[in-house]
Amino acid sequence: MSTAPLVAKTVLDIDPWLEHNVSAIVHRHDAFRKWKDTIEKNEGGYDSFTQGYLKFGLNVRGDGSVVYREWAPTVKEAVLIGEFNNWNRISHPMVKDSFGVWEITVPPKAPGICAIPHDSKLKISMITLSGERIERLPAWIKRVTQDLSVSPVYDARFWNPPEEERYKFKHIRPPQPKSVRIYEAHVGISTSEYRVGTYKEFTANMLPRIRDLGYNTIQLMAIMEHAYYASFGYQVTNFFAASSRYGTPEHLKELIDTAHGMGITVLLDIVHSHACKNVLDGLNHFDGTDHHYFHEGGRGRHELWDSRLFNYGSYEVLRFLMSNLRFWMEEYQFDGFRFDGVTSMMYVHHGIGTGFSGGYHEYFGPGADIEAIGYLMLANDAMHELYPSCITIAEDVSGMPLLCAPVGKGGVGFDYRLSMAIPDMWIKLLKHKSDDEWEMGNIVHTLTNRRYREKSIAYAESHDQALVGDKTLAFWLMDKEMYTNMSDLTEYTPVIARGIALHKMIRLLVHSLGGEGYLNFEGNEFGHPEWLDFPREGNGNSFHYARRQWNVVDDQLLRYRYLNEFDKAMNHTEEKYGWLAAEPAYVSLKHEVDKVVVFERGGLLFVFNFNATQSFTDYRVGVEEPGEYHVVLTSDEKRFGGFDNVTLGGQYFTTPMEWNGRKNWLQVYIPTRTCIVLGKY
Repeated sequence: MSTAPLVAKTVLDIDPWLEHNVSAIVHRHDAFRKWKDTIEKNEGGYDSFTQGYLKFGLNVRGDGSVVYREWAPTVKEAVLIGEFNNWNRISHPMVKDSFGVWEITVPPKAPGICAIPHDSKLKISMITLSGERIERLPAWIKRVTQDLSVSPVYDARFWNPPEEERYKFKHIRPPQPKSVRIYEAHVGISTSEYRVGTYKEFTANMLPRIRDLGYNTIQLMAIMEHAYYASFGYQVTNFFAASSRYGTPEHLKELIDTAHGMGITVLLDIVHSHACKNVLDGLNHFDGTDHHYFHEGGRGRHELWDSRLFNYGSYEVLRFLMSNLRFWMEEYQFDGFRFDGVTSMMYVHHGIGTGFSGGYHEYFGPGADIEAIGYLMLANDAMHELYPSCITIAEDVSGMPLLCAPVGKGGVGFDYRLSMAIPDMWIKLLKHKSDDEWEMGNIVHTLTNRRYREKSIAYAESHDQALVGDKTLAFWLMDKEMYTNMSDLTEYTPVIARGIALHKMIRLLVHSLGGEGYLNFEGNEFGHPEWLDFPREGNGNSFHYARRQWNVVDDQLLRYRYLNEFDKAMNHTEEKYGWLAAEPAYVSLKHEVDKVVVFERGGLLFVFNFNATQSFTDYRVGVEEPGEYHVVLTSDEKRFGGFDNVTLGGQYFTTPMEWNGRKNWLQVYIPTRTCIVLGKY
């Protein structure tokens, strides 16, 4: 059954301003429909098409035989070689079908016993059209390992553990959270020690920490195998292999299953925007040509990332990428994806040298890459059809309209977009403006400037701001004093007092006003004292900055714990009142002289006093709903590094008189650099 065509009214019902771009939106939707109908006709639909990993690569049958298939239409000869046959280039030849797929069945050594030993090394040896012999790692390989003492090049391994060593999932996926509170994490840096952390350690040490902080979603970075650790996982060599740096595939399954047992959703940071240009252990020149999985020539290369770009107009490339998504959902039980580099994918210029002004012509003109957008539509449509609870997040800086609208309504189909302008705003403020120059109107505008009915994930800082070359908010606020004045045994200096106060206020303001979801990068919740820098030649391959110093937040004498406790209280208060899942906030006050911001969301009244010197007694604020209010959260509590000038509870009664556009008002005390949240019991 063919997919229904898109009608103009469907688009205009979402956004009437798209009137002049409807034809372009219908055109890209038609391209999507054509692909979906082709998949339906050839494969019977998404379900079969996205299970390519059960056909391609190495798969074991019940009798112990191993079937290996590889798409390489241009090569003249292909042979499976490995430790199992002493790397013999003659004994295990493959046969090519009419679609360019090479195949071999390796019979069992004995009934039910594979002839290829578990965890043994193997490759595919091919002869190109020019007569050159090349050897590659299988494109769909599920396990690769690296021995840096021998070579940086990965070895492909046949992962087929005995039944008793296979991890068995015990927990079902948690339901999709109404309010998404994301903890962005990297397994390797999640240890305090000077080395790469493991899946096992993350499961034992990090999951309880994340749960207790009140995060209900984890976004795991750098899981897809990447040759260079310092690439932060963004130069992927092997798309179906979970990084062996941190442990085995079974260990990662245990991590995800344990998180599910805690009610935590787990997202994978997926990199389908580009691929590592490695030849010997990547996809580049897999069959000896420039254009197997990628576009040939300049279109197939990203000049800034020094990487290869997929040909999203190729049937087999679509199968590879969409099956990759399905594989991570099925094999490892991930709950969804944060798609990296979506801006680069959606535009032929990849966003390079382009400052998006918000003009609609920038999104739908000749700069749009219809093939790549079509892939994203197919990926979102398929994942949501196969897994209704699946969450997809787009990393897009352009502000593409309909990015988070359903595919059936002309959208690209993501659930959320990352609000990438918000962290940039905070860095600019802290870098270039004194506190009394902060403009409340501009801050509020940046936090609320998002497309109506398209959900976004707000964050004050992510991994980008933690990297060396940039500085975290805590560093911008407190810098060198973090090394000398973060102990309760030292003076509470003006720099530290200001830093702790603003760190809390910035986070709560972003959390409550900035989106329909919230994200934090691990360690930033407690103002991690140092940046992040992976071992590389430039730093003597040091692990000093490629770790998280949990010891400083666990030390009860250090002030980092104040920030950690506030982060926890903020998340747990959101869990109780659900402001992220509520309608966008109504902002009733942005006072440029007082430096006060007031808004309502989710039945709560938020009051922020950013004034550096002035506290306000009996400050009148508007509120729509009448009744008796109480303080449910305040940054001024002693346990958050505050001064206890505002305490929890209290009684705040409304007066029925219009104030700042609201039907009622009440009066509050707001000390300098303090935020309070009022609600009804």
